[in-house]
Amino acid sequence: MSSPSTVAKPANDTVRAATVYAILFAISSVHLLNDAMQTVVVALFPIFEESLKLSYGQIGWIAFTLNMTSSVMQPVVGMLSDKWPKPWMLPVGMLCSMAGMAGLAVAPNFALLILSVVFVGLGSAVFHPEGSRVVHLAAGNRRAFSQSIYQVGGNFGQSLGPIMTAMIFIPLGQRGAAWGMLLAAVAIAVLFKVVPWYAKRLAEHGGQVPKKKPAAASGSGGLSANNRIIALALSILLLVVFARSWYGAAIGSFYQFYARDTYGITIQSAQIILFLFMIFGVAGTFFGGIMADRIGRKKMMLISILGAAPFALVLPHLPLFWAYPVIAVMGFILQSGFSVSVVYAQELLPGKVGMASGLITGLAFGMGALGSVVLGNMADARGMESVMLLVSFLPLIGLLALWLPKDRRES
Repeated sequence: MSSPSTVAKPANDTVRAATVYAILFAISSVHLLNDAMQTVVVALFPIFEESLKLSYGQIGWIAFTLNMTSSVMQPVVGMLSDKWPKPWMLPVGMLCSMAGMAGLAVAPNFALLILSVVFVGLGSAVFHPEGSRVVHLAAGNRRAFSQSIYQVGGNFGQSLGPIMTAMIFIPLGQRGAAWGMLLAAVAIAVLFKVVPWYAKRLAEHGGQVPKKKPAAASGSGGLSANNRIIALALSILLLVVFARSWYGAAIGSFYQFYARDTYGITIQSAQIILFLFMIFGVAGTFFGGIMADRIGRKKMMLISILGAAPFALVLPHLPLFWAYPVIAVMGFILQSGFSVSVVYAQELLPGKVGMASGLITGLAFGMGALGSVVLGNMADARGMESVMLLVSFLPLIGLLALWLPKDRRES
């Protein structure tokens, strides 16, 4: 007859393998609100261009500040929180973003605008590594799917940008950014449910996130514990994510101006095209997480970025009528590999969930942020049309993913 301890162990393993959907949806909703606050900054670009008389180059610097502040800090916060996880940092990050929203609403000049953006970026830098750790603890055996639920929240928050531009910021102007403070308040309210659960799970594991043992290296090309292979794989992965994030930054920050100048439509009408790109990207993120658990992370990433390449190449040459369906399909395909990239990085760096998340959602986007400055200044010098033609080739960098090691799929 089995002893009580023998019976209890499988039961505990079953509980830990179960996916905690209530927490996943809660942290995903906070991710939505966090990224919606970041999107407020981007959504205000046309308003800042008009009210503060900013150039494309200055708009590029705002995007650069937002992404670099959150991006450079994310791996740092991730490494520190891998050693000393602090659940209370989640609401602290939201309070920081709330201060940034208040500053955006009243900033009278470019310098104070940049300072306000720094606060928004810092809030995001604090949230993302801790949020990914909550997902890791709640995921059970469905890691890619759980990561996609989390990422869908963030992508949906980003997709609200065009709607906020059309319905809030164009009618209300810069002061409409104060509505972003409400987003932070709702996020903090949701975190009152997440933080106690997170703290309890950490306490069960001695204050640390449990580490999964890395798979043994095999002759079939599986992920290896060899540091040189891991470093090479991470380098390739960052370049692939960089190409996707730089292209996404070009569409999100500048395509509305391209559509205005090329097709003769208003900024308000251009938001429809941006919204299609982003909302179909939300669906793609969710679909990609499901498929990655079935066909593997590497295959899904290849399908994502290489599948989007033909649509990116043809987009600048299309009449307005065809731009709508093409940008929607491209958004779906392009974003289907994002959450998968995070899980792949976490498998390369077992036990370093915060650092892996920081590298992919943080540092890689920081690399992409450089593109906002380069593209903005290029648009001032050579026109927005030349910028869109140039960035259409970026998804081809995804060919590098062919050299990524084969991943291990978890049931």
